[in-house]
Amino acid sequence: MDTRSPIEIRALRYLARREYSRRELEQKLSAPSDSGETEKLAEVLDKLEQQGFLSERRMAEQVARTRRSRFGSQRIVHELKTKGIDGHLIDGILPSLKETELEAALNIWRKKYDHPPGTREERGKQIRFMMNRGFSMETIQQVLAKADEESI
Repeated sequence: MDTRSPIEIRALRYLARREYSRRELEQKLSAPSDSGETEKLAEVLDKLEQQGFLSERRMAEQVARTRRSRFGSQRIVHELKTKGIDGHLIDGILPSLKETELEAALNIWRKKYDHPPGTREERGKQIRFMMNRGFSMETIQQVLAKADEESI
């Protein structure tokens, strides 16, 4: 017979689909009015962390890996912070994101645009697009310079 509580069963169902941070899972499972459930929920989350089912490190790595093909490191870091990931975990992932930043930016730029900007308006549009994707201005300048070199 299964000795798991209903909260633990729901938590495991969520975790079977994808990785969650502790804060995200707590928000999904918490009942708005019952304070007794909050203590029980904290115990369940602690138990899941001890058993290895709930891991913020694993969740942060998964988000970084899946978002890398579409977003820059600034946007990924912002997403991790909003999910409640600790700063030291983000700092651990940041070097690997920075390593592939230029390559990812070039791939994203090439997918959207097939030619370097011809006018100031077009250049501004491409820069805004890349900034919205979470790339730094330095990286964007490198991408546009490389695009200019390739078109010559």
